[in-house]
Amino acid sequence: MNVDYFIIGCGLAGIAFCEQLRQHDKSFLVFDNGSQQSSKVAAGLYNPVILKRFSEVWMAKEQLELALPKYKVVGELLKTQVDYPIPIHRRFASIEEQNLWFSASDKPALEPFLSISLVKNHNEEINAPFGFGEVLHTGRVDTTALIDGYQDYLKKEGRLVSVAFNHELLNVESNTFYYGEYTADRIVFCEGFGIKKNPYFQHLPLNGTKGETITIKAPNLKLDVILKGSAFLLPLGDDVYTVGATYNWTDKTNQPSQEGCEELVNKVKELINCDFTVIDQEAGIRPTVKDRRPLVGEHPEQPNMYILNGLGTRGVMIAPYVAEQLYEQIENNQPLNPEIDIKRFSS
Repeated sequence: MNVDYFIIGCGLAGIAFCEQLRQHDKSFLVFDNGSQQSSKVAAGLYNPVILKRFSEVWMAKEQLELALPKYKVVGELLKTQVDYPIPIHRRFASIEEQNLWFSASDKPALEPFLSISLVKNHNEEINAPFGFGEVLHTGRVDTTALIDGYQDYLKKEGRLVSVAFNHELLNVESNTFYYGEYTADRIVFCEGFGIKKNPYFQHLPLNGTKGETITIKAPNLKLDVILKGSAFLLPLGDDVYTVGATYNWTDKTNQPSQEGCEELVNKVKELINCDFTVIDQEAGIRPTVKDRRPLVGEHPEQPNMYILNGLGTRGVMIAPYVAEQLYEQIENNQPLNPEIDIKRFSS
């Protein structure tokens, strides 16, 4: 079986690149064994504002304009909803934070995303005496529905190999890639934190940050927006909420921890006054990079071998953008945005 591309990994990055190939009638084969959990564990929020500092997410406008139509197309392909627009209400901890919010809303880059109308708190179960600021053009992508649905689609198309990719079995002859009975002209590694076991790109500074979320049941909360304070609460329906997320730079396992659960429970107690029950907990390793930019580009020595990785904490927003950047670089010789090009680490 000969294809144009091997894609290694079927998380947010892999799916975004598959969509580029599918829309341009390129043949491809995807290898994924489900070992990397960060995309499925992710809450899937898309939010153009860094709410700790009231500053713009890198290239937020360009990312959103590209990503949201892409997720609509994927939803139609899978015949399921994956994009759920929903406002984010940032809880103010003080009058000073309110003033910082209004100052930020005057900045041209943030003006489209920060409402200048203060939202008063009318929910007695929420601890927010100073009210909220509303972030515009926000929502969540159901990453589990997206990934599970897309993998089912690939299986039906005969494009998914559900096994661990063994790098030692990859052979390269005359710039053609051979893997068992399969051959491809190009290969793109979208392995997330799994790249640490990839002998071709181990030189890149992908760190990995463990993130944990819990799911709670809070029958009295009745929240219909995403609430952001020291943690976020994301309503899933039926009085169930996702709460996240933690940041652990030392633990590199996908196992939920008691410490992570306790941290999130304490943060929930700061935000809400009603009783709740923890009903689930998940963990995954985010593929983070020291300069907070993705890792995209061609291997420095092996032609036609590429990486699409390092999406960090905002993979839902950034995946379609970097996938299009890489596709245009490969197929149309367009230069990558230098901020994401792995050549920045060539030294």
